[in-house]
Amino acid sequence: MALATITSRVDTEDKKAFDLFCSEAGLNPSTAINMFVKAVLRERRIPFEITVKSDPFYDRENQEYILKSVRELRDGKGAAHELIEDSNE
Repeated sequence: MALATITSRVDTEDKKAFDLFCSEAGLNPSTAINMFVKAVLRERRIPFEITVKSDPFYDRENQEYILKSVRELRDGKGAAHELIEDSNE
């Protein structure tokens, strides 16, 4: 099997921490990166979840809570209140 080189630039502190992690796990960085490549090829995906932090107002849980609250108000449960100004702005 012929070998090829992949070159990647990373933050100096991240590289030090990665090298230390690999050493503690009994690996070298090349082996760890090869494990990652093999997992990507085997699973045909990045082997971990990649997400983008969004505005928590639009999170599914918050939206469900808001809709539930609106339904309760429409059903006569509870009462609407005045909005409270954010003192942090």
